[in-house]
Amino acid sequence: MVRRPVAWVVAVVLFAEAVGIAAVQWFMGVVVDRQDMSLAGLDPDVMSLSSKIGGIVFGLYFGLCGLVALLVALRDRPASTLGRVLLISAAVVHGLLGAFAWGLVGWPAFLFMMAVLTLIVLLLMTYEERPQVAEPADVRPESGPEPTNGAAPA
Repeated sequence: MVRRPVAWVVAVVLFAEAVGIAAVQWFMGVVVDRQDMSLAGLDPDVMSLSSKIGGIVFGLYFGLCGLVALLVALRDRPASTLGRVLLISAAVVHGLLGAFAWGLVGWPAFLFMMAVLTLIVLLLMTYEERPQVAEPADVRPESGPEPTNGAAPA
């Protein structure tokens, strides 16, 4: 009922976050490059380049997590083991980002991070694999004669 829409929403949110985080990091790299100032003796070019690279890597990470959520939505099956690990790590990242956002940005950013964290956890929990119920060992199939273990019937 609610599984597929949640997976679609998680995929869209993670793709939007991937683009957003990459754009913000790229913008920060451009700002550092244009200021041409040093921070504690660090080279501004290195700081600018590392900000841009970090934004691309982080954006690709969120994009990959969004791809996992999209595949879950399209197939209507749980994610593979690697996909589950990626989604769990994205949930942890959102928890940490929410904690930092509370102190640095404010409660609206914290609420957004917690909403995304909730959606990811909901996606993981609604697609939880249920264990297969095995047949009892004492039930025998009803077809065929009883085994005699090599002995002739009396």
